[in-house]
Amino acid sequence: MKYLIVLFLLILSIQAADRPNIVWVVSEDNSASWLKLYNEYGVKMPTIEKLAENGLVFNNAFSCGPVCSVARSTIISGCYGPRVGTQYHRRQQHALMPQGLKLFPYYLREAGYYTSNNSKEDYNFNPKEKQGVWDESSGRASYKKRKDSQPFFHVQNFGTTHESSLHFKDMKKETSEDPAAMKVADYHPNTETFRYTYAYYRDQHRKVDQQIGDFLKNLEEDGLMDDTFIFYYGDHGGVLPRGKGYAYNNGLQVPMVVHVPKNWQHLVPAKRGTRVDGFVQFIDLGPTVLNLAGIEIPNGFDGKPFLGKDVKLEELNSRDKSFGYADRFDEKYDFVRTVRKGKYHYMRNYQRFNFDGLYNGYRYIQLAYKEWWKLYKEGKLNEAQSQFFEVRPNELLFDVEKDPSEVKNLADDPAYASIVQEMRGLLQKQVKSQPDLSFIPEPVMINEGIDNFVAYGQKNKQKIQKLAQIADLSLRAFPEAKSDIKQALNSDVALERYWGLIVCSNFGSQAQPFFVRAKQLAESDKDLLVRTRAAEFLGLNGADDPVPVLMDVLAKTDDVNVQGLVLNTVVLLQDGKSSHKFDLKPLLESGKWKNHKQFDPTARRLFYLTGDEQFAKKTKKRKKKK
Repeated sequence: MKYLIVLFLLILSIQAADRPNIVWVVSEDNSASWLKLYNEYGVKMPTIEKLAENGLVFNNAFSCGPVCSVARSTIISGCYGPRVGTQYHRRQQHALMPQGLKLFPYYLREAGYYTSNNSKEDYNFNPKEKQGVWDESSGRASYKKRKDSQPFFHVQNFGTTHESSLHFKDMKKETSEDPAAMKVADYHPNTETFRYTYAYYRDQHRKVDQQIGDFLKNLEEDGLMDDTFIFYYGDHGGVLPRGKGYAYNNGLQVPMVVHVPKNWQHLVPAKRGTRVDGFVQFIDLGPTVLNLAGIEIPNGFDGKPFLGKDVKLEELNSRDKSFGYADRFDEKYDFVRTVRKGKYHYMRNYQRFNFDGLYNGYRYIQLAYKEWWKLYKEGKLNEAQSQFFEVRPNELLFDVEKDPSEVKNLADDPAYASIVQEMRGLLQKQVKSQPDLSFIPEPVMINEGIDNFVAYGQKNKQKIQKLAQIADLSLRAFPEAKSDIKQALNSDVALERYWGLIVCSNFGSQAQPFFVRAKQLAESDKDLLVRTRAAEFLGLNGADDPVPVLMDVLAKTDDVNVQGLVLNTVVLLQDGKSSHKFDLKPLLESGKWKNHKQFDPTARRLFYLTGDEQFAKKTKKRKKKK
């Protein structure tokens, strides 16, 4: 018996040693265009380029969401955020995984891998979903803590290129390149501030490349390079203005390079040094790691492997589509969905009036953001530079090869009508099949689906599909859509009235025939969100004063998620061209927000609108270790 036990343990040891190690090195907030590997004007990064020489470069790799928590929740789950309720940054309510499905490192650990993460997580999932996922996830986590001969999966995060690195207060620090030589995007003003910010951020790439190189030396010194797949990627795009948080290509396309170890070349479909054209998305990362480790991929993931057993280069290069999403980003609300197919990028702005540049406190710490907004208000920007602060089209179509800055919208060009129709169809199918939970306003989704967002979405799939159909009335000519809009505004279903009013705001002054109905809804609808959207529609078009209605809605709700959405409308109407004035002091004096949660979207908006320090972010001072 003792001999059998020893033999069994020996077999397990051999099996464990007979699997590749997998390491992710992750930089933050940097799109592919910052690297010379992807852009002739990009930064030379020797460490990453060395990985590419002995591996694969993915020419078309995409984050599904353009901001940290949304992107990382997609990666760790292998699921589209709008399907599972993780699409908002940051979450107001934790989500659960689909029934029977675990965060993907769980399966590695169950199969005998040592799993470690150093250290950023930023998941929008319930903390209990992490049970059994990591052997260690902390600033001290290391693959070196594994048992002898145990295969490992390790994630090493580098924050050097994070947005916060651009929160400098002046431009005194020297950069390694002359800012005057910087080439700025077509949508950016070519000013000293922007050129300096470009030069500064390029230096951050040089720093992170060196840091990654220092980390990889440990693998080399430990003799692990020949048995370890090393993935390098950015966690989403960015991070200069109109990058991070925005679903343009620059916010979604990321660098991705995979070092292929000598002993495991048979697990990849191309020779080392190859550039792969096939599209990969963040939903694919988890399934790919499991496939490389020889672990059966559970049903329920939205992604599929792009490396490992049974992946063929021809099929991989035939993949030419990716989907993206941008919703609430801190206190700034939005609803954008995208399809990238080949060289074309299609964007659907479901709430076109929520212009890109709408104030977001964390964004506007950057000097470049502040200057951009100032120049716009002074009328000193050209058309391309002004787009960020203007009402957006319902649909955008860009040829990213000819127009990498994405400033020339082709959606209304008859020559591209068939492409628009195809992309629109792909997106409509995507949002209806999931179904996309963002068609139900965040406060309603949280209140009604809090136990399980996935189950809630499936239960309400037909309702969501109907709301998506109402939303798409914005894509018709107004005379063709008029009768269906009227039906939505008179519906007994509150969310149909809600979306009918959003469609009216999208049509703007064309929807004048519905001013009377909107006034009725603003004054007396039982649903506070319907009243909000009605006041918004009237205020945006100068048809009525929205202030009394919105102040009344704020007075009547204690739901912080409703308050956040309403205050977004307040800022939109105040900072936008309608220029309405709001005085929130009476509500403050009444003690309305006495017990607010710091630093939620409501508090962020209140600080911006009132300047009251009680809503400012407070940082706890750490006690010094003795």
